[in-house]
Amino acid sequence: MPNPTAADSPNDDLEPMPPWRVFLGLRGRIPRRTFWIYGIGALFGLAVLLQALLGIARVGHAEAEALVNVLLLWPAIAVSVKRWHDRDRSGWWVLVVLIPVIGWLWVLIDNGFLRGTAGPNRFGPDPLASSARA
Repeated sequence: MPNPTAADSPNDDLEPMPPWRVFLGLRGRIPRRTFWIYGIGALFGLAVLLQALLGIARVGHAEAEALVNVLLLWPAIAVSVKRWHDRDRSGWWVLVVLIPVIGWLWVLIDNGFLRGTAGPNRFGPDPLASSARA
């Protein structure tokens, strides 16, 4: 009989999401605060750090920018998907960012300023309620 791991815990959804899961996984919900800390602050900080390191390595500006964008694309999508889930919307809503001019503004307002669904929804328990219990 296999040993249960922390990932198999029935209370896994009630614990705060670890950073690696915020950046890499597409499941679950995150509150606005997590979106601002990880999706805006941490990704912006990583972008600046990577740009600086690539500049020190004498990588051209255009190549460095493209490389940083490719490296941070998945984490940005993962954070946004979980925010859309908190708003009780499909992760496919990340594609709204492709709408010229208003797409980024829409994502910023919807993900950064509007509260998620109170209580559980089809994507999991309310992350604010579970963090209050912890």
